[in-house]
Amino acid sequence: MSLALRPDVLDSALLRPGRFDRQIIVDRPDVRGREGILKVHTKKVPLSKDVKLDVLAKGTPGFSGADLANMVNESALLASRKNKKKVEMEDFEEAKDKTLMGTERRSLLISDEEKKSTAYHEAGHALVAKLTPGSDPIHKVTIIPRGRALGATTSLPIDEKHNYSKAYCERMLIHLMGGRAAEKLVLNQLTTGAGNDIERATEVARKMVCEWGMSDKMGPMTFGKKQEEIFLGREIAQHRDYSEETARAIDAEVKKIVETASEISEKLLSGNLDKLHALAEALLAKEILDGDAIDEILNLSDKNKSKKKATTAGKKNTKTSKKDS
Repeated sequence: MSLALRPDVLDSALLRPGRFDRQIIVDRPDVRGREGILKVHTKKVPLSKDVKLDVLAKGTPGFSGADLANMVNESALLASRKNKKKVEMEDFEEAKDKTLMGTERRSLLISDEEKKSTAYHEAGHALVAKLTPGSDPIHKVTIIPRGRALGATTSLPIDEKHNYSKAYCERMLIHLMGGRAAEKLVLNQLTTGAGNDIERATEVARKMVCEWGMSDKMGPMTFGKKQEEIFLGREIAQHRDYSEETARAIDAEVKKIVETASEISEKLLSGNLDKLHALAEALLAKEILDGDAIDEILNLSDKNKSKKKATTAGKKNTKTSKKDS
């Protein structure tokens, strides 16, 4: 279908009854569609037993068929460069990261201080997600620079989502503010690394208030009418149809939502600093941690904490018995 046949660029006379009676929307494939596309493109590719196409499908939301084909091709090239006879899961993961964020920039000179800051930032994201009930499982955390990012934390949704609740949006904001909260708590500093997180958090919070009616104070109303340019087919401006007083109330509500999420992130991390340190140290040592490795680190941290409590309790009981005797 030609791009010239988009409804937003057609003359209204062409859309009258009898001309185009049926409109078919071709959206990007969902998780089942992505898995099916991966099966088609991997038919002639020798796959290792550890390759799980369903996991790859879940981890590639928004990918088109061409993106998935490119990922399969890239993974095969990576495997051949390593003289492998079969394409393994790690090759697919590396190809996916390359497609999403660009190639690794291992030649980039990063100071130990910057690397430590990135490790705590990403560890903060991962730990907050683990400590927040109902969060999507963490798939991988890395501090290897790719594209413009110095690190990344990725999660795999359990189910394909098309509708988001207020609770889900609030959890998303808490996750986004986790990196900044970790830097603030441990390193006692704020860096530009949280810039994209803050931008995304502010955008989500503003949509909650202005578009989705998720603010108790502003109520179930929309604020701001979108104006679209018919020949561009996209939003280029937003008309403000509310007063200055309402604008101030919206700004205050957006600020409150983001700051509340930031406070919750700080509270979660401050009560689990031992786990945050353990995750950050593991990231500094290995640079990449998958979901299983993160679970092992957190479980080990819990065991060590229990042992310390038991030892401390034993010492207190010993002192008490000596005094009694």
